[in-house]
Amino acid sequence: MRRQGEDAMTTRKAEAVWAGNLREGKGELALESGAFRGPYTFKARFEQGKETNPEELLGAAHAGCFTMALTALLSREQIAPTEIRTTAAVHLVQSGGGFVIPKIELTTRAQIPGITPERFAALAADAKVNCPVSKVLAGAEITLDAALV
Repeated sequence: MRRQGEDAMTTRKAEAVWAGNLREGKGELALESGAFRGPYTFKARFEQGKETNPEELLGAAHAGCFTMALTALLSREQIAPTEIRTTAAVHLVQSGGGFVIPKIELTTRAQIPGITPERFAALAADAKVNCPVSKVLAGAEITLDAALV
């Protein structure tokens, strides 16, 4: 159901399946597009495992959203980046009886001909605040380290 004032655009889906208890069980995450299907486990989330985990996927979504938002702002100014590379470090910490994500650190390095460092910093700050994933994750502190290379 759409809220008043919202325009219908797209709805994206992902699926999670889990079998077994928390520590020894295992799960699978899948994207509706078919672009990714893979395992996730307790070990990958809370220790060191080779499978994925929700925080890693959240980081990918945030890095991708921010990078596209920055590219959109540059495109409005007729500026085409050579490359923008962004990482998102998602911090999962124990708090009280559960876990929280208090902080996400975005780090972006960009090759963009014809832009001043000041203008780049302003556009990157705008993208950080206004990308849809940043908005939905506003409960976490989101930091940005953006630089031209």
